[in-house]
Amino acid sequence: MSVLVVGGSGFLGSELVRQATAAGHVTAATFATRPDSVPDAIRHDLDLRKPQRVESVVADLAPCAIINATSHAADWAVTAEGPVRLALAAARHGCRLVHVSSDAVFSGASVHYDESQLPDPVTPYGAAKAAAETGVRLVYPDAVVARTSLIIGDRDSVHVRAVHDLTSGGWAGVLFTDDVRCPVHVSDLAAALLELAFSHASGVRHLAGADPVSRYELGVLIAHRDGLDVSRLRAGRRSESGIPGGLDIRLDCRATQRELVTPLRGAREFLVEGTNTPSNR
Repeated sequence: MSVLVVGGSGFLGSELVRQATAAGHVTAATFATRPDSVPDAIRHDLDLRKPQRVESVVADLAPCAIINATSHAADWAVTAEGPVRLALAAARHGCRLVHVSSDAVFSGASVHYDESQLPDPVTPYGAAKAAAETGVRLVYPDAVVARTSLIIGDRDSVHVRAVHDLTSGGWAGVLFTDDVRCPVHVSDLAAALLELAFSHASGVRHLAGADPVSRYELGVLIAHRDGLDVSRLRAGRRSESGIPGGLDIRLDCRATQRELVTPLRGAREFLVEGTNTPSNR
């Protein structure tokens, strides 16, 4: 089987490439600024803002499956429009498509969100991700839209790096006690995405961890795992910060989990000290 990982040099993309090559899949990976370092993967530069380049890469490779793991903040041309260009090319060439989305498409007003609930974003990034979801599903109904949450692993994870920076004095920020998400381990997420890519699934799927935790609790768990000084972590409240975005957003993954072999572990499980090291992510 062959797979194309779009955004293959990113944190999630690199893990997807690693797992796909380890499983024996013929693997290609795209990058915008730098290639990944995983051996045995074919690398291609790709700018999702350029329709002809998107069409060329997909047509030349003709992979069995494409996983779009790109992340480019609120850049509308890349985050909202790029996935639709990719979906059009995937549909034209008969490739399976899994598009990775985010819990940022929700406002937090409902707290608990299953796959049937419609996006109601409150940030530019959330709006771009929601637009991508709508466009992908419109042009390619057989595609999978996989919403996830905070992605955790080693220090390549922005959330883990922030905790290290806080405890070392490299960052003077705070971790919010009222900002709740369902973090997922990068290896679990990558394995689940590959499962979906080589299945007959379509439509929206939720891929997040089993435990809802605040960003402060997540920081404490990371600090304990990595042997950091927890007392250096400063707590605050997002509701008092003026930073926009949903507060408590919990993806209900039970329906999707029943379809998968891969367990979507909670942060209180995968961040237990001694069970997860940077070497195995």
